[in-house]
Amino acid sequence: MTTPSDDDLRQYAELCQVPETYPDLLATAHNIEEMYVEWRRLQREGLRPVQEAHVPLYERTRHFRIYEPGVIPGLLQTRDYARSIMSRIIGYWNIPDDTEDAVDVRLGRQRVLRDANRKFGILLEETALRSRFGTAETMANQLGHLLTVSVLQQVSLGIIPMTADRTMWPLEGFWIFDDEQVIIELATAQVTVKQPSEVSMYARMFSDLAGIACYGKPARALISEAIDALE
Repeated sequence: MTTPSDDDLRQYAELCQVPETYPDLLATAHNIEEMYVEWRRLQREGLRPVQEAHVPLYERTRHFRIYEPGVIPGLLQTRDYARSIMSRIIGYWNIPDDTEDAVDVRLGRQRVLRDANRKFGILLEETALRSRFGTAETMANQLGHLLTVSVLQQVSLGIIPMTADRTMWPLEGFWIFDDEQVIIELATAQVTVKQPSEVSMYARMFSDLAGIACYGKPARALISEAIDALE
């Protein structure tokens, strides 16, 4: 079976009288092998290779948009919180235990967060603040770190309250890297989307979710309430 060339795809779109679909066809053809990759394949040698694989993507991205419904995203995780999550993943999937190495790589990737020339739009459901990973002390430190990060000029941290009047339903967690690609983490696989129309749709959903989030003092109040609840 011969893979169609870029020109083949262009001609196909034109023959079907839908030339506007060419960018999506092109992105699909170039990305077909990484569109859906099972975790058991990605993680068969441990978690460190998975963390390292994303380092180049992080370093070239200038605008991050991140939505997480139930966990604190890796860019904002403390060492103990990351260790707690990764050790549970390793135990669940029964893969080689490289927890400390994987945590080191994840925390190393956070250096991009200190770059004032990048932009970070981060949306969390309030549930992510209340879902406990590790001890109460681990969670208190993690939530305290969120308070620190929330005042960085390059970071926009929004919290969607559990009491929000929903105009956008909760989704699976997703990360938008510039306007180039989206990574979605499902229960059994990682999905990478590069088709322009789908990237645009995720950007729209991110914007809709951002519209029901709170920021600044109200967001920090929700984080502080979650810390108080640990006591």
